[in-house]
Amino acid sequence: MQYQQVRKGHFLARPNRFIAQVELDGRTETVHVKNTGRCRELLVPGATVYVEGSDNPKRKTKYDLIAVEKGSLLINMDAQAPNHLFAEWARAGKFRENLTLLRPETTWGNSRFDFYWEDSLGTRGFVEVKGVTLEEEGLALFPDAPTERGVKHLRELIACRAAGYEAAVCFVVQMAGMKGFSPNERTHPAFGAALREARDAGVEILVEGCTVTPEQVEISHTVPLFL
Repeated sequence: MQYQQVRKGHFLARPNRFIAQVELDGRTETVHVKNTGRCRELLVPGATVYVEGSDNPKRKTKYDLIAVEKGSLLINMDAQAPNHLFAEWARAGKFRENLTLLRPETTWGNSRFDFYWEDSLGTRGFVEVKGVTLEEEGLALFPDAPTERGVKHLRELIACRAAGYEAAVCFVVQMAGMKGFSPNERTHPAFGAALREARDAGVEILVEGCTVTPEQVEISHTVPLFL
């Protein structure tokens, strides 16, 4: 996944979850934040950030905030990136070798999943994708805030598995160098419990790490799961 017109700046403040104040070349610019999560450990005053420019004259803001440095770690924080990255990765044959269909945003019953897929062997299934931007001492964690919606998604995947479909949740770790991934039990213990329940019900748990530069992000390696 490639970004264009990338510029380096410094984070100043976040008036609300949709916008931030960033210093670019000595002036303050209001930018769109492409992640409505808390990101409190990332967006701290003075942090080095990267923004992508847009030539769309109808936009209220000229830039999107897409990445941030946390010490020596560069983290992509574009919440739209994980689904794009999974689609690229899956279509390259990394998810299923015999993939014949990968359809985004598919409804099944009362559930809506990120992807529905089929392969040439007649297998079919659903995938939910979660972006991971929280890091503590080299360990990637999800979620960074309580997520009843995330628990609901896991329950829905369990129901799919019981109905005879394949089911998977893919955590896309939007950074490199992680020694492992775990559910964030301290922040939301119910999510960790639901993830273990999903594993025991046959839901596949994928954890894929990324190579990140200011201009590009791509899935490049598997991260160990500690569950």
